[in-house]
Amino acid sequence: MNPFDQAVMSFIQSNFHNPLTDSIFPFITYLGESGVFWILLSLLIIILGRRNGWRAAGCLMLAAMVLGLLIGEAALKNIVCRPRPFHDAPGAALLIPPPSGWSFPSGHSCASFAAATVIFLRDKRFGTAALILAALIAFSRVFLFVHYPTDVLAGSLLGALCALAVTFAYRRLRKSRAA
Repeated sequence: MNPFDQAVMSFIQSNFHNPLTDSIFPFITYLGESGVFWILLSLLIIILGRRNGWRAAGCLMLAAMVLGLLIGEAALKNIVCRPRPFHDAPGAALLIPPPSGWSFPSGHSCASFAAATVIFLRDKRFGTAALILAALIAFSRVFLFVHYPTDVLAGSLLGALCALAVTFAYRRLRKSRAA
C-alpha cells in the first residue's frame, strides 16, 4: 500500500467509524451497487424527460456508465489486478459482504461520477446534488474497507472523463447534423 492510501485509510478507519456511520454507509454504498440507482435514474429521466429536454441527458448517463464499465471493469481492473484492502489486512471486520473482483479502479465511483457529471453538465442545481451523492458513494467504499483511496479517485476521474467524452461527442454530432 502506498503512503497516501495508508495515511488516508488509517485516518478514516480511526476517526469516522461510529454506530451512526457504520449503519449509514453500507446503505449508501448499496445505492452504487452495479450502478443500479444511476441506471434507474437515467431510465426515469429518459421516460419523464421528453418535454423538458432531459431525455438526451438520460441517454448520455447510460452511455457514460457503459463507457466507464468497458474501460474500468473490463480493461483496467484486469490489467492492474490490485487486491482489495481487506485482502491485504486478513481478519479485517467488514460491514458488508466482501465484494469480489479487483480493486482498481472503483466501479461504484466510476458509475456514480459518470452519471452525476452528465446531470451536472445539464443542470448545475440537480448536478450538485448528484455529485454530492456520488462523492458519498465513493467515500463509502474507502470507509467500508473495500477500496483504497486511489481506487476511488481513479474511478471518480474515469467516470467524470467518460461523461465529458460522451457529452462532447453528442454535442459535436448534434452540431454537425444541424449544419
